[in-house]
Amino acid sequence: MITFHDAPQGSEAWLEARKGKVTGSKFKHARGRLADKTDKETGKITRGEPNAKCILYAQDVARERMGGTAAGVFVNGAMRYGTEQEPLARAAYETTTGRLVREVGFATTACGTYGLSSDGLVDDDGCIEIKTMVGSDNLFTAVVDGDYSEYIDQCLGYLLFLDLQWVDLVLWTPDLEYSGLGLVIHRITRADKAAKIADLKADLETFADLVRKFESKLRIVAAGNAEKLLKAA
Repeated sequence: MITFHDAPQGSEAWLEARKGKVTGSKFKHARGRLADKTDKETGKITRGEPNAKCILYAQDVARERMGGTAAGVFVNGAMRYGTEQEPLARAAYETTTGRLVREVGFATTACGTYGLSSDGLVDDDGCIEIKTMVGSDNLFTAVVDGDYSEYIDQCLGYLLFLDLQWVDLVLWTPDLEYSGLGLVIHRITRADKAAKIADLKADLETFADLVRKFESKLRIVAAGNAEKLLKAA
């Protein structure tokens, strides 16, 4: 069961809805690992431990679940430009494909653990995710080389949690619109990515366990500190 929150992006209500959730835009961080290790004698491969970004993100989520203030979302110039371009990219997608996009708010799962913000639902079984190619590095990696791995975890999250069949990853480069590269669409389907969706699910469950461990540590220390303060009163 998914709940959609219609508060404007960046508002206090929007931040509150995200509080304590593992969000789609950070799924990549949640899956961050150090390099796998291979035993020289047996050849057995041991998966790497969570990396620094993964651990810090787990600590941030645990802090929010303890009642900490939801972290504000830092918006730089490139992010602001991307937000401004989103309606234009959506309109270009609709005009090109003939499909109407239904805008929705931040979605949270029934378990309260995860949250996602798609850039719109399409038909009954799909959605879009818009990425504006602000930097030339993004342009050459995602559009020219076709490597959109930077965005794949977020897209797979829509298939997993929103129970959709496909996601259209919309790569939008407005300054090249009249050069033939303004709008590039990659269709990502559940049928083609079943194994990767299963891997994402397993990794996110592992990350959720890590968050719970950090939350437990905070609660134990908090309880002990409260007892000390009570005795000192």
